[in-house]
Amino acid sequence: MIWDLERGRAISTLEGHADRVTACAVVPDGRRVVSASSDGQLKVWDLRGGAALATFEGHARGVTACVVTPDGRRVISASSDRTLKVWDLETGRVLATFQGHTGDVIACALTPDGRHAVSASLDQTLRVWDLDAYACKHTHRGDASYTAVAVTATTVVAGDVAGTVWFLDCHASGAGSM
Repeated sequence: MIWDLERGRAISTLEGHADRVTACAVVPDGRRVVSASSDGQLKVWDLRGGAALATFEGHARGVTACVVTPDGRRVISASSDRTLKVWDLETGRVLATFQGHTGDVIACALTPDGRHAVSASLDQTLRVWDLDAYACKHTHRGDASYTAVAVTATTVVAGDVAGTVWFLDCHASGAGSM
């Protein structure tokens, strides 16, 4: 649903997923939004007209999270198929598939510069992915399954199923300069 925040009313409803919507990410141009769904799809929507512009398919199971890079060129999706995918937003082509988690990937976030993605998984790990080299740069093992993650230029903040919020200094954890 698209809301007019000033008037406090719905403008339009975006319909098209076959299952629950798990995440949304606004493209920096402000004209489009990407939705992720348990149906295994990502959809790109026109916020002005409410039409679906594209559907991205490629995950074997539901999509749990999505983020758009600051330049608006790529979308990173996390999935219960234990992978992340990097998509070209214009073509819908998969640029890379990140494998390595042994549990569902529940959340993902980007560094402010868009050079690294961080994934949170039920396998009790956080992984830092280099979006230039398309490789895992660092893995942090926790005490419980991770369910949420947010990132700054130097810090990863993650929540787990035990109710703990972790603050990880990327330099001190061995991840190097993100």
